[in-house]
Amino acid sequence: QVQLVESGGGLVQAGGSLRLSCAASGRTFSSYVMAWFRQAPGKEREIVAVNSASGGRTDYAGSVKGRFTISRDNAKNTVYLQMSSLAPEDTAVYYCAAGYTYSIRPIMYDSWGQGTQVTVSS
Repeated sequence: QVQLVESGGGLVQAGGSLRLSCAASGRTFSSYVMAWFRQAPGKEREIVAVNSASGGRTDYAGSVKGRFTISRDNAKNTVYLQMSSLAPEDTAVYYCAAGYTYSIRPIMYDSWGQGTQVTVSS
């Protein structure tokens, strides 16, 4: 497993932007599929974006497509989530996850960060 630490969450007004970062430990970061999930109170954890190990393939939840961008820097062992045009419904705890299978299902990821809170005010 790899250790993951998220940062960059906070409070932002609707329409604003935030960039989340997820730093990974270990030397095999470039072997991992990386994903961002989020979980709002009372709701199930849901996929936000997923990025292949090479960085060449990405997928997004329909609700964030065109507003969020996932990217990775394998030299820095870091994956990012650039979020723009934020809306109150984006309020959630955001988690990064690492795994070996390209998937939108949380169960396919065996390493998780502690989560970072994103709150969007109207």
